[in-house]
Amino acid sequence: MENGNEMKTVVPILRFPEFKNTEGWKEYKLKSLCEIGNGKDYKHLGRGNIPVYGSGGYMTSVNDFLYDGESVCIGRKGTIDKPIFLIGKFWTVDTLFYTHSFHNCLPKFLYLIFQKINWYKYNEAGGVPSLSKTTIGEINVFVPVGKNGELKEQQKIVDCIFSLDELIEATTQKVEALKEHKKGLMQRLFVSIRRNAPFTL
Repeated sequence: MENGNEMKTVVPILRFPEFKNTEGWKEYKLKSLCEIGNGKDYKHLGRGNIPVYGSGGYMTSVNDFLYDGESVCIGRKGTIDKPIFLIGKFWTVDTLFYTHSFHNCLPKFLYLIFQKINWYKYNEAGGVPSLSKTTIGEINVFVPVGKNGELKEQQKIVDCIFSLDELIEATTQKVEALKEHKKGLMQRLFVSIRRNAPFTL
């Protein structure tokens, strides 16, 4: 980080051609890339269409929101190694942190970074795994930022990886559909033996 010294930079092994002659990725603390928000209790809220999330994922829907926009969430307690990317209005409970007010980092790029972090390395509890905002904020990561603050390389990486995720999802759905099709064919193509059916020669 910058503490009177130059910011540390690295160059990834694989890089898109248009960025090979640009500056290396700079090191930042997570707290300088975004703000980390606390989840809150939702039980005072009425039922609605705003999703509520905890560290285990979707919980219920309510009639108010805690944040509206793109956000990367990470568990405060319980499941601390499964980051969630949310878009739009949502509410998080106190077992799930959410991020906002991004600086020098696209939300979706931060989500990719969160997927690479070994979160259990930062676990602060002996029983149920736990993280704190302070610990998360002090984690150092490398991020590409252009000379004039451009985030073009981040966007290129996001577009590439998210398109692969979409392809994986579409392929998974096709595989599941084919499994159901096979199951149906097996049921119709093979004779099933009924219990108590009369035996004939």
